[in-house]
Formats: sequence, C-alpha cells, structure tokens
Amino acid sequence: MIPDTGNVAFMVITTVLVFFMIPGLAFFYGGLVPKKNSLTMMMYTFIAIGVVTVLWTLGGFSMVFGEDIGGIIGNPGEYFMLRGVDFAVNPAYGSTIPFLMFFMYQLMFAIITAPLMTGAIAGRITISGWVAVLVLWMVLIYFPVAHIIWGGGFLAKMGFVDYAGGTVIHATAGFSALVGVFYFGKRYVIPKRDYSNLNLVLIGAVILLFGWFGFNSGGALASGQTAAIAFTNTGIAAGFATIVWVIISYIRDKKYSFIELTTGSIAGLATITPCAGYVTPQGAVAIGIIAALVSYCCLAFARKMKWDDALGVWGVHGMGGVTGSLLVGLFAVKEVNGIAGGLDQFLIQLLGVCIVVIYTVIVCWLIFKVCDSLFDIKVPEKVQESGLDKEYLTEKA
Repeated sequence: MIPDTGNVAFMVITTVLVFFMIPGLAFFYGGLVPKKNSLTMMMYTFIAIGVVTVLWTLGGFSMVFGEDIGGIIGNPGEYFMLRGVDFAVNPAYGSTIPFLMFFMYQLMFAIITAPLMTGAIAGRITISGWVAVLVLWMVLIYFPVAHIIWGGGFLAKMGFVDYAGGTVIHATAGFSALVGVFYFGKRYVIPKRDYSNLNLVLIGAVILLFGWFGFNSGGALASGQTAAIAFTNTGIAAGFATIVWVIISYIRDKKYSFIELTTGSIAGLATITPCAGYVTPQGAVAIGIIAALVSYCCLAFARKMKWDDALGVWGVHGMGGVTGSLLVGLFAVKEVNGIAGGLDQFLIQLLGVCIVVIYTVIVCWLIFKVCDSLFDIKVPEKVQESGLDKEYLTEKA
C-alpha cells in the first residue's frame, strides 16, 4: 500500500501539535508552583522527552503494538530499535500512513502521560527519584495498559474503546497522582496561591488548548470525517466546560479567577478525549457540562478530605478521563464511527476502567515503594522549605 501524502502531512501536523503540548504542560505546571520549585517542576516534564523516547525505541513501542502475548503485552523484541518500522504502511495502525509516522505520533502520547502526575506531588519528589519512577511506570503501567486497549489486548477484544487516551493517559496518570498524594504525604509548607508566574501559566494553558486539537483529531490517523468530528467535539466540550466551571467558581467566590477558567477548560478536554471520535457535537455539549460538574466536585471533595493534590491532577485528569470513558457508553453514535452507546457498551467501559484503575493503583504504589527503598525519592522537609531548585539544580528561575 502506498501512503497518502495528504494524510501524512495531516499526521505530521497533529504529531507536532501533541509534542508542543509537552512544553505547554511544563510551563503550565512551572507557573503554578512557588518560584523556588519552578525549574524543577518543568524539569520533570522536559526530562521525560529523553527518557521515554529511549524506552519507546528500545522496546516500548513493541510492548504496546507488537504481536499480542496472552492479551496482556506485545512482543518486546518485535520492533526493537525500529526494526520493521519503516516507510511501509501497517494496515492495522493507519492504512494510509507510513508505520514510522504512527510510531512518532504514539511516542508523543507516551511522553506526555507520566508527567501529568507530577502536578499532584509537586515539591515532594527528587529529580533522580522521578527518573527512576518514570522508567518503571512506563514499563509496568503505560505500556501494558496501552497494549490491552490500543494494541489488540484483552480489553480491545472485549470491545472497550478509548479514542485518544481518556483511560490510557488521563486515568492512569490521574490515579497514579492520587497514589502519590497518599504515598508522599502533605507538603511541609503548603503555599497559599504562591504562583511563580501567572504569565507562564497563561502560555502553558494556551499551548495545551492549541495542541489538544491535534491530540484528538490525530486519532483518526487520516484527514477525513472522523478527524473533523473529533476536532469539532474537542472545541465544543472545552468551551462548555469552561463556562460552566467559571459560573460555579464565581458563585462560590464572587470573583473571577484565571486559574479556575483554565482548569475548567482542561477538565473538558480531558473528558472529551476518549469520546471525541465517537459522539456528535450535541453529545459533546453534554459531555462538556458533565465534565465541569464532575471534576469541580471531585476537586472540592479532595480539598474537604485534605488531600494534598497540589495542582488537582486526580480531579481533572483522573476523574475526567474516567468520566469520559464511561460517557462513551452513553453518548456514542454508531453513525459517527461504528460504536453505539447503550447498556452493553457502558458495562464494557465500566469494567475496563475499573480494571485499569485498580491495576494502576496497586502497581504504582509498588513502584513508589521500590524506588524509595533504592533511591530515597522523597524530598526532605528542609529542602521543601528552601526550595528544590536551589538543592537540585545549578540554575534558578
């Protein structure tokens, strides 16, 4: 099969958009934490570009998309060092684009996933400890979960669907974040709205919003109708979630907040992600509204329980991804992309989400324990007080 040059160009653009989200996430998180931790916070995300690329090339891609082994994992050696990944088309993963293009598009998803969790444990994990956690987390959580859903594993065979990562990306990272909140405990000093740079937050938020259109529409792997509907649904859900969130926030605080506005939009984006290619724009309206209500209530619950989820990762990404994955079973329309909502599909989605969340929570806790015993990954109270940048970096913001 000969690749379609138009679709290749489309995938290059969407891949670049997803990659652009990686520094966007770094800027967003870096601006939200105190200035003394800002560079370290961004370091967590930027270092993932290198670490995950190495893992992906040496076997991660094979573990996700290689020949299925027992419905759990792909053959780790099948595409080792890009063996067999070339200009040719692999019909199973993009019928009109080179397999190399698919490799790169999926790499961007792999890179951005784990750093999402760092927002919950800001100021409490060392850089070396984060690298150790990152390696094990990718190998033991991301690669197996991505395989069972996207690589032909047992959940895919059951009929579970996740268009662009509500479960594979947001649920795994969000619930790993929650595990981190309990494992690392509360920060020694919890700042009161001590943001290092709100302009940096604005830049990061805009980049994330911009890139998310490629994040979701690229899931079609071609510049056709499915890409168009995913693109449209992304914008609609984000818009409605933003407005509903701002209204709720204003009712509570009697003031407007830029941070609340961006949080609402990201909640909408995380929630529409698993649904984007399966629902109509009318369904996206409902999903955006539900996203704001669910994620806002989850963040309020976390605050009430005094969970120190520094940047609200569990409520926005974790519960947003879970909610969106379940809503596929309610709002999917067969005419859009072959998936019909209904009780059967909802139950499949519910079972799949439960399996992934339970697996993620257990394995992530073990990863933290093992890494902590080997590398002492927790930041001492004295360093938390003086700042991570001063202790672990040669530069300061």
